[in-house]
Amino acid sequence: MPVAVIIALMSKKIRWGVLSTASIGVRKVLPAMQLGKYSTVAAIASRDLTKARETAAKLGIPVAYGSFEELIADPSIDAIYNPLPNQLHVPWTIKAAEAGKHVLCEKPISLTVAEAESLLIVRERTGVKIGEAFMIRSHSQWLRTKALIDAGRIGKLRCVVGCFSYFNVDPANIRNKVESGGGALYDIGCYCIQASRYAFGAEPTRVVGCIDRDPQMHTDRLTSAILEFQSGQAIFTCSTQMVPYQRVQFLGTKGRIEIEIPFNAPMDRPTRIFVDGGDLFGADRITEEFPICDQYTLQGDQFSQAILEDADVPVPLEEAIRNMKVIEAIFRSADSRLWETIA
Repeated sequence: MPVAVIIALMSKKIRWGVLSTASIGVRKVLPAMQLGKYSTVAAIASRDLTKARETAAKLGIPVAYGSFEELIADPSIDAIYNPLPNQLHVPWTIKAAEAGKHVLCEKPISLTVAEAESLLIVRERTGVKIGEAFMIRSHSQWLRTKALIDAGRIGKLRCVVGCFSYFNVDPANIRNKVESGGGALYDIGCYCIQASRYAFGAEPTRVVGCIDRDPQMHTDRLTSAILEFQSGQAIFTCSTQMVPYQRVQFLGTKGRIEIEIPFNAPMDRPTRIFVDGGDLFGADRITEEFPICDQYTLQGDQFSQAILEDADVPVPLEEAIRNMKVIEAIFRSADSRLWETIA
């Protein structure tokens, strides 16, 4: 790329508008995006104007709106970050795209495959970029793990084993409302699926799932699944009512890689992966450490760069749809008690 073009890109920032004052945005994503080289949060909207103004003042966001429609109509906004409850992801992503805004939508991008596929038509018609916010795909620990696997450092990858859990029994919390797409599989199991597909660089051919639902809230509070790939298997457990924990291991024919904190990578200390050749006592274990970074800053910048350079976004719609197909198949399997194929 010519130096003049690079300089021009570095001087340009994508102006982001945010739909809602959702907790994940206020606590993590927005402060991180404000630190980006290519992104700035220019406006935020809430159905409660007072709340929008309070959040804007707290985070140093210039403009606050009392409706999502006003924000989407703002001609100065280039892109929309959509952290709304899961059932609102698709309808508001469509409205933003129809207004000519690029959209980074929180995961899961939809509640069904059909919903997700409907966004393809909208994207083609409007010409905007639409992506799913899997921030882990921007973090150096994941990029390094993928590079090691592809280089054959652990031989042939045969199995991915993951666990992701936290404890939350508050019925008022959006993650515990079934009508809003709450539950373990939608909220955090999607990360384990994304991790497995990313590591294998392929799609599972069939899955089997087991779900335990909360008797009052009816959300899946404990979900486990096996994903069968042509070259191996992935196994994961996720839970909204279990001790907080997360870990992913990649086991090959000659070695193993373990990501210590794979999903909620800390922003105040380095992250680590462990690589070994199979010694049970860890005598051959190598620790690789990665500098402190904010994966949300990286995610925002990579999406913004894709807009500026008219390139592919980190996790495009096609990728989001493939992840959604696995989620949907696991739900089907839990009901049928059978293996379910992936279309």
